[in-house]
Amino acid sequence: MRAEPRSPPCTGVRGLWQRPLSPAPPAGLTVRAKGRSRTTLLIIITTYMLLHLNTVFGAKSYRSLALNPIQRPEMYIIGTQPLCSQLTGLSPGQRKLCQLYQDHMVYIGEGAKTGIKECQYQFRQRRWNCSTVDTTSVFGRVIHIGSRETAFTYAISAAGVVNAVSRACREGELSTCGCSRAARPKDLPRDWLWGGCGDNVNYGYRFSREFVDAREREKNHPRGSLDQARTLMNLQNNEAGRMAVYNLANVACKCHGVSGSCSLKTCWLQLADFRRVGEFLKEKYDSAAAMRINRRGKLELVNNRFNPPTPDDLAYIDPSPDYCLRNETTGSMGTQGRLCNKTSEGMDGCELMCCGRGYDQFKTYKHERCHCKFHWCCYVKCKRCTSLVDQFVCK
Repeated sequence: MRAEPRSPPCTGVRGLWQRPLSPAPPAGLTVRAKGRSRTTLLIIITTYMLLHLNTVFGAKSYRSLALNPIQRPEMYIIGTQPLCSQLTGLSPGQRKLCQLYQDHMVYIGEGAKTGIKECQYQFRQRRWNCSTVDTTSVFGRVIHIGSRETAFTYAISAAGVVNAVSRACREGELSTCGCSRAARPKDLPRDWLWGGCGDNVNYGYRFSREFVDAREREKNHPRGSLDQARTLMNLQNNEAGRMAVYNLANVACKCHGVSGSCSLKTCWLQLADFRRVGEFLKEKYDSAAAMRINRRGKLELVNNRFNPPTPDDLAYIDPSPDYCLRNETTGSMGTQGRLCNKTSEGMDGCELMCCGRGYDQFKTYKHERCHCKFHWCCYVKCKRCTSLVDQFVCK
């Protein structure tokens, strides 16, 4: 339906610094600031830094931008490196990209936030529920273990960045990209028009690969070491997240014609709903490949009876910790106090969720909309009903 993602202009982050993604961003200024004096702008920048520097300082990865988002105002205006040098969650390579593509940083934060929310939705009924811990490490010490849960967080975060940047291109929010230029699908009927303003998935994919992978590509660990294994694992899962967004994007069309006759259609490339991306990656989580590092510095399957992972698959190198009990060392928060479903036999059931410790029962009031009626024209009016329900909490 569309062309494969093209490689960035140069291989590696260093190449991207030397030759920015086409078209090149304007030198110096990224956001226009007509009518504002230099003094006013300096005051805005200084105020922003005083308010937000303490919260972002000490962050461990770009995902921290989701919990301490960069605000939109005139933070990009003066100089070539407004706050990039202060965002310690960025690696040197990511900081350099921040300086070149300052207007992208808002959407990197939004993409990471989207990924975190989707992670929490997909695992809301699991012992590990993708809880965020604080602003410095986001997921806490769990992320230090190369488990399949960590694999999912890397994939869904990278996917969120692709999603946010691709959409920002379409909406004209970024200076270096615009609507999608994807080739016309070969199976599109001849009388249908191709060229509506689509989501720029190619650009989102390429930029996410350069930015998100920059931290991993800067590392130089001994060949065959566990640190190298973790780096390769992270790269594999980042790519799986990006490919999920890219492959699930589809063609959307709109009818034109008198009285809805649909005598003409205009079609464009559109991102899939991010919930579909989350569900797809959750399936990949369930079938993630257990890997280990060999002497040649390559990841290989622990069990050779299975097929090696493709770029679409998740991979992990460490077994998952026990999420039943709170453990400060592994970062497990345990399941004590978690709500469970007494009648379910799945992971959200009280037997599995509570790990055999039992559960407490209590009653609570539930408020919901009820007796909804449609009134002509055109609104729905509902009443608010209250009921007393049983809830169960793990001991």
